[in-house]
Amino acid sequence: MSPMELSSYIKDVPNFPKAGIVYKDITPLLAQPDAFASAVDFLARTIELSGASEIVAIESRGFIFGAAVSRQLSVPLQLVRKQGKLPRPSFHVRYDLEYGSDQVEIHKDVIQPSRKYAIIDDVLATGGTAAATAELINSNGGVVECCAFVIELSELGGRQKLSGCVVESLIKYN
Repeated sequence: MSPMELSSYIKDVPNFPKAGIVYKDITPLLAQPDAFASAVDFLARTIELSGASEIVAIESRGFIFGAAVSRQLSVPLQLVRKQGKLPRPSFHVRYDLEYGSDQVEIHKDVIQPSRKYAIIDDVLATGGTAAATAELINSNGGVVECCAFVIELSELGGRQKLSGCVVESLIKYN
């Protein structure tokens, strides 16, 4: 399916999670097997072309796409989670949000020096979470080869926070 066809499965939800925000709901895309497969194929091609040897998926919807791409490419999948959700020792990075700050973590034993990684998530908005994930990887000796997203909200400028790696998104909204 083309990006235009896939965009028909993304539903706008006004004023969620707070007033003034238009949330891009991917659940209709997930409910349509052919649309989901097309999105996964795009992400897999992007990562395969980048030369990354592992995937790092961002909580929580990134896990859905990351697991499917990991299986398709037969490459390891690592998870980045929000604060306090990992059971083993972890590295963390704090980052700013529009309305406060947050923290992401990854297990200490999963990033290997000089190994090439691809970051996957469902949406690139302001880029804070993806940039923090890239910082987790880079500060522990890994190399971020690409960041791949299903949706990009271009007007929020997240791409600019991800310099130094290829950034690809399937569906772009201005």
